[in-house]
Amino acid sequence: MSRGPSRRDLFGIAAAGLLAGRAHPGGAAASRPGVVGTARLDADVVDRASCLRTVTGAICAATGAEAIGAAMSGLFSSSDVVGIKVNCLGGPRLSPRLELVSALADLLASAGIDRRRIIVFDRSTRELERAGFVPRAAGGRFACTGIDNDYERAVSTSGQIGSCFARLVATTCTALVSFGVVKDHDLAGVSAGLKNWYGVIHNPNKYHDSGCDPFVADVVRHPYIRGKLRLTLLDGVEGQCQGGPALSPNHLFPLGTVAASTDPVAADLWAWRMIEAERERRGLPSLTQEERAPHFIATAAAYGLGVGRPEELRTVAA
Repeated sequence: MSRGPSRRDLFGIAAAGLLAGRAHPGGAAASRPGVVGTARLDADVVDRASCLRTVTGAICAATGAEAIGAAMSGLFSSSDVVGIKVNCLGGPRLSPRLELVSALADLLASAGIDRRRIIVFDRSTRELERAGFVPRAAGGRFACTGIDNDYERAVSTSGQIGSCFARLVATTCTALVSFGVVKDHDLAGVSAGLKNWYGVIHNPNKYHDSGCDPFVADVVRHPYIRGKLRLTLLDGVEGQCQGGPALSPNHLFPLGTVAASTDPVAADLWAWRMIEAERERRGLPSLTQEERAPHFIATAAAYGLGVGRPEELRTVAA
């Protein structure tokens, strides 16, 4: 089995002075509430050049920047340690594509961030490997690791949750990106960018009552995430409108889109809209009719995490 960064490896980054431990002021300045940038990408052309062009387009559309360099410098500092949280629960057909995540890593590197400080992670090494990622401490276009039960010992509270957070999020990373997919969830309704953060707490199984509301929003508003989250990306090359969060091949649909937003609530609102549109096309009842509308989106908006009113969502195509 491939080995991701160990605790010693991560401590070595800090000891070398690579952990800045301070917020980058550009993150707040780059925020565009309610705006989701989109760029087209067909499943048949997922190559390195196409993925780089698509991720670049989505981020520029989301931030309003004319050039990707300005967009990235508005979101990240060259001194940041950037954690990219992927969601690989659905396996290779329903996880962020390696090519898209690699494109994001290339853009971060072009902004002056050492590739050793670009860390792609998920809750387990097994799920990463199943989705095609290679855990490694160094080399390649980014570091890659599973949390693998490496949580803080002390419980942190946020609203109605009490959890031990992954050390990677709590102490290693100074900036975070949620890189999710567009899929429904049998309890929460939508699993896209916000619920992706359930993967950084030790006890997510405790927080699925009431459609995961307010628990999803409570996890994201914890300072470990809220204070560091700079960007949400969604791999919507294919989406899933029913049967989630696990893979349900009969309910996949070709959305052909990558979405980006500095507003994590708006990103989920956009994903909800895409799922509902496909459900309507198939003659399925809406998530609201099935009593699993993602109410945590409105709760997150009420917490000030972003825009949650459908009429305030603005989609900007690259």
